Amino acid sequence: MLPSISIIGGTGAEGSGLALRWVYAGYPVTIGSRSLDKALGKAAELNLRVPDEKKQLVGKNNLGAAKACQIGVLTVPYSAHRETLLDLKESLQGKVLVDVTVPLVPLKVAHVHLPSGGAAGLEAQEILGPDVRVVSAFQNISAAHLRDPERDIDCDVLVCGNDATACEEVITLVEAAGMSGLHAGSLVNAIAIESLTPVLISLNKHYRIKDAGIRVTGISRSEK
Repeated sequence: MLPSISIIGGTGAEGSGLALRWVYAGYPVTIGSRSLDKALGKAAELNLRVPDEKKQLVGKNNLGAAKACQIGVLTVPYSAHRETLLDLKESLQGKVLVDVTVPLVPLKVAHVHLPSGGAAGLEAQEILGPDVRVVSAFQNISAAHLRDPERDIDCDVLVCGNDATACEEVITLVEAAGMSGLHAGSLVNAIAIESLTPVLISLNKHYRIKDAGIRVTGISRSEK
């Protein structure tokens, strides 16, 4: 049986795109939001795009979503990162949390910003404690790539964390969403991975595109 996934702050473009892809892959998915009405509305909207036999997407408030899942996926803006994690800390104990957050600074999103904790993923681990296995992933995937759940994405997802089993679980989710996942080391490497996002935003602006991504060369995909 596939694990249940809850996307905390999942009504935005990134979270809803991942939700749609995982539902297509057969996972039970909950959309979380601070507003229950907003979560229910987004779940209903996405279910209209899902074949009847795969309609496993529901909406809950963030706390209900955190309680319901085996794997949590955090897709909130960095400004809400700490507050959201503190609110959900008890409900996430013993679970895997995939932190997608990038510490972007409004109006300067093309500039690298290092938070006081070094990276959002490191701050999440500190806030939640050792019984939550925090994995950093998906920061470098444009939401533009996620819109069509049946299209494979020619980008790599760099996955880092301190628990190898949790990282492997997340790489399985990456592949279920139609992407290639690569082990990128321990959670401290989230400093570099999160910092790549402003670089990709700069590339998008300069080349007038919306979907710059990362592809790592020299790796045999069958040996990941």
